[in-house]
Amino acid sequence: MKIVLIGAGSAMFGLGALGDIFKSKTLEGCEICLVDINPVSLGEVAKVSTEYINSNNLNYRITSTTNRKEALKKADFVLISIEVGDRYELWEMDWNIPLHFGIKQVYGENGGPGGLFHSFRIIPPILEICGDIANICPKAIIMNLSNPMTNILTAVTRKYPQLNIIGLCHEVSSMVIHLPKILNIPFEELHTISGGLNHFSCLLDATYVKDGSSAMEDIMEKGIPYFQGTLERGLFMEIIKYFKKIPITTDSHFSEYIHWAQEVADHSGVMDFYTNYKKECLSHQVDMYGRLKSGTLPEEYWRVVPIIEGIINNDNHEELAINMVNNGLISTLPDDTIVEVPAIVNKNGIQGINIDNVMPLGFSSLLNNRVGVLRLCAEAVIQQSRDLALQALLVDTTNNSILQTEKLLDTMINLQKDYLGYLK
Repeated sequence: MKIVLIGAGSAMFGLGALGDIFKSKTLEGCEICLVDINPVSLGEVAKVSTEYINSNNLNYRITSTTNRKEALKKADFVLISIEVGDRYELWEMDWNIPLHFGIKQVYGENGGPGGLFHSFRIIPPILEICGDIANICPKAIIMNLSNPMTNILTAVTRKYPQLNIIGLCHEVSSMVIHLPKILNIPFEELHTISGGLNHFSCLLDATYVKDGSSAMEDIMEKGIPYFQGTLERGLFMEIIKYFKKIPITTDSHFSEYIHWAQEVADHSGVMDFYTNYKKECLSHQVDMYGRLKSGTLPEEYWRVVPIIEGIINNDNHEELAINMVNNGLISTLPDDTIVEVPAIVNKNGIQGINIDNVMPLGFSSLLNNRVGVLRLCAEAVIQQSRDLALQALLVDTTNNSILQTEKLLDTMINLQKDYLGYLK
């Protein structure tokens, strides 16, 4: 078996994924091919992982290359986690420059104008990667971990509908962490259903495993005081109040998709989250061996290895959240939408679970506000169209200005011309 990690030079992704793989008995004996465009960081990850294998007498084979096409030959699984340029410098531009034009947004990573600029940068290289996969190893199962998840997968599935690609995000781990504290029971005693769009999902239903009775009333009753006043819960509490569902993520992400979020979001909490997240990510570049030894942490909830094991072992286990093409899983959304839903994993791959019976009209209507933006974003990249990029910005409900939008777009294309210059 061959697993290819694209973006492996990232200490956060590459070493975390390797650490998880090295703990797996099912994957013993496989080849893990590391790929990155940065030969220095790639070499560092390859060196420390090879040392770890040798010192622990593990049965894995590490190869590494900057030649992606060579790496993809005979690949069974391809994991993608890349960024473009200086991640934090560009992210901060995405976030702050729209504010200078009077366009209100929160966070600026995945939704709103900032999320679109992020998408316009990162989708082109991911489409190139997927083009190589389509030509070299078309039957490989692809797992994308890059953001903006929904925008990326929308573009990939529109240009390469034949590929077998899903998206994985750790946000659902918040329910795994918080629900046991709210109800004072192990998470294994609950069956939960969460769904929506990536970073825009809610806990839709929960039942007690022992008798199948609903746990939602208990969760709402005890959860509201539990969450009240904690970090990044301004918009979060409004969603509970008006839509009667609990977001599985906090204001930093959920606020990116809602036009009135600016009024209620916990902005100081969002800033604190970003600052701490940046420090945490950079710290993994210091203790590389420690990151490899620990693998991904419980709160990160990377499910790459359990999914691969589930396919190999045909174990029919249920995953809490997979990003995939809708095709009726949420009937109130168009079939071509990339949705985040639970799924069953077995030898046939990953099959999404229909969640119509727990998806309320109000929340699904919020989700529908994103559909046009997703399509326009994807087509702007695929067609290399400035006009479609401008329309995507104007369709986005978080954009509160028509007079400044074109000026903003041209400013960002100029400032990030190395990445956005293709938008003609």
